[in-house]
Amino acid sequence: MAEYKIPEQFFFRLHHVRPRFKGDIENVLIYVAEEITRVGEKPTDEFVSDVNAALIRYPGNAHRELKTINNWRTEISALFGFIEHTDTTDKPGRRAIELAENQDLVECFKVYLYNFQYPGAHIKPKGVLEQIEKGIHFKPAQYILQLLRYANQEGGNSTGITKFEVCHCIFNDLRVTRDNEGVEQTWGRISENRKQKVTYDQTGDVVRYAGDIIDYMETANLLKTYDSRTYYLNTLEEDSIVKFCESGEWFAGYDVMINNRSGSIGAVKACANEWFAYVNRNMEATDFSTDILAYIASDEEELRQLKKNAENSNTMGVADFIERDRVIEKRIASYYDVMTTKDIGDIGESLVHGHECMRIKIGGREDLIHLIKRIPTQFAVGYDISSVELDERKRYIEVKTTISSKPLHFNRIHMTKNEWNTASSTHDRYYIYRLLLSKSERKLFLLQDPVGLYKKDMIDMIPSDGADITFDPKKVGEFEELLTWEI
Repeated sequence: MAEYKIPEQFFFRLHHVRPRFKGDIENVLIYVAEEITRVGEKPTDEFVSDVNAALIRYPGNAHRELKTINNWRTEISALFGFIEHTDTTDKPGRRAIELAENQDLVECFKVYLYNFQYPGAHIKPKGVLEQIEKGIHFKPAQYILQLLRYANQEGGNSTGITKFEVCHCIFNDLRVTRDNEGVEQTWGRISENRKQKVTYDQTGDVVRYAGDIIDYMETANLLKTYDSRTYYLNTLEEDSIVKFCESGEWFAGYDVMINNRSGSIGAVKACANEWFAYVNRNMEATDFSTDILAYIASDEEELRQLKKNAENSNTMGVADFIERDRVIEKRIASYYDVMTTKDIGDIGESLVHGHECMRIKIGGREDLIHLIKRIPTQFAVGYDISSVELDERKRYIEVKTTISSKPLHFNRIHMTKNEWNTASSTHDRYYIYRLLLSKSERKLFLLQDPVGLYKKDMIDMIPSDGADITFDPKKVGEFEELLTWEI
């Protein structure tokens, strides 16, 4: 069988920064986003020193050389735009702050891919200039999604694409990246290669950059795969896919140079701060926050059931509670009315609320279910759910929810000052429920009496606008099955 070769006049290999922590990228990103956000805006030297100190604290980094730590910081900054620069200061980018606050890694990768383009300041100026001189003008995630929609235009979603096809027929072909060849021509070329059983160079170094983008698109839930070879559109993400395909947004800082096919290193460097401002612009009008129930559902039927369960768990015990306190219940009811499955904290609390109700039901105390209540954030009581034990003692639950495509570390939690103070006063009645939602599992970790554990030297605590607590999950806390409410 013949091996496919891009005609020499159309060959140009695209590349971008490849983080050396790619195998652990989701854990690293959420940690770094939180740490950068806490550092805040500072003079550049001070900011770099503080961020480096945080990177050294990341598990496994204690003995790394400063050069490696600096590489981590610059790679994160370049690729994901987590840091914005001025002439004298550095500060957390909007994208880092969003991830730290929302704990939504799927949204983080969607926004990253939505903005990612060639050329962009995610590589060194020399590499940007090479792309400019070739006339590159390309948004990879958008093109791949447009291509797959075209390939499946007859209906269904049975047609996918491989990393090798993406590499050789899209990424490294100037007919696509420079000349903006339509997806119908590109798909025709791929289809003909399949008919002729043409092979592709599958060397890791060759396909790695296209492979990165495909991996990130899977992490963003835009693509799905059953065998880690062929990738398909994720039809549960149709709204997001349409936003990508129809977007006209583009960083135009290099456009004059691209049109002239010439520029200078100085001119490229002058665009760098504009690039990072662009990727950190206000994007409220383009909502990519994750529909969590759609994310964890395997198909439309499971999605319908999850939504039904969430609705049921939110309305249990309403009549009884209204009799006790009409004013509070009206406020809580109105809070539920505006809840959507894109509010990661809300849906996490809803799932835990259903878990608690089912725990009590299984324990034979269904008469206590009406005492389990979600507390709106604006009440600022230091916990999210007021629950109950089988013996009717109180249980105060703070829910920490993260959505990620891969398992995250469970040994680090940030508590606000209010949460820490409430935990101090409620002692062993206070629980942190750490909930991780991913495509493959729903993990629930319970940590009881964090302040008491700290006083016994069983967990570590660093004051940081509240408290950063770290612990060994094998020594404190426990994992529980996340129960689903059933009437």
